[in-house]
Amino acid sequence: MRELLETLGPVLAWVLAGLNVLEFSLMGHDKRAARRGKRRVRERTLLLLAALGGSLGGCFGMWAFHHKTLHPQFWYGLPLLLLLHLALAAAWILL
Repeated sequence: MRELLETLGPVLAWVLAGLNVLEFSLMGHDKRAARRGKRRVRERTLLLLAALGGSLGGCFGMWAFHHKTLHPQFWYGLPLLLLLHLALAAAWILL
């Protein structure tokens, strides 16, 4: 089991990094679209990407772009997802 975790670790790290960059970028894109009255990114998409591992990028995007800060599912949900992801990462490391 340990060998499998060591093999998947780098791949998982790259996938999570990509998800976080994508989530951060989509937050910025959605903020610009909101200001310009253009087509928006669905909240469901933003929350799904955060739940799949992009919660850090979502939190940074929310704070950097001051976007979705009045929506409770983002204001409370993204930091809670981030805490969950950090707990899972700690559990993975301690295995």
